[in-house]
Amino acid sequence: MTRGEIVAALAGLPARLTDAARAFATADRPIPAGEWGPNEVVRHLIAVELEVHQSRLHDLATSEEPQWVWAEPGPWPGEPERTLDELLDRFAALRAATLATVDALDDDGWSRTGTHASLGRWDVEGLLQAAIDHDAEHLAALR
Repeated sequence: MTRGEIVAALAGLPARLTDAARAFATADRPIPAGEWGPNEVVRHLIAVELEVHQSRLHDLATSEEPQWVWAEPGPWPGEPERTLDELLDRFAALRAATLATVDALDDDGWSRTGTHASLGRWDVEGLLQAAIDHDAEHLAALR
């Protein structure tokens, strides 16, 4: 994927997530045992945006060859009173902040790398492609 395609895929998720989460929430269908409903999925994506995507982009900007371990946070526990729409807005704002960081990268910033303990060496493109894949997985679960 080109940079533009990567950014477009990441930028498009909040709207697709909103549609899927609202459709799931209004479908009045039971949530299978052990699965997450729309609130938990959105809260998980909030946690991943904060603890994984933004954190790793920060590491790349501030550390020489950062090292990462596997991270799969559960649902974000903050502000438990938030409605689904408020959670969707929170996620959209966080994704916009992530995209602002990505947009600010020059060629040198885009080519910086770090090493994931189980997945190997990643550059910014690899990190963002993993984010796109992760987004797709959770979006599919809501559909």
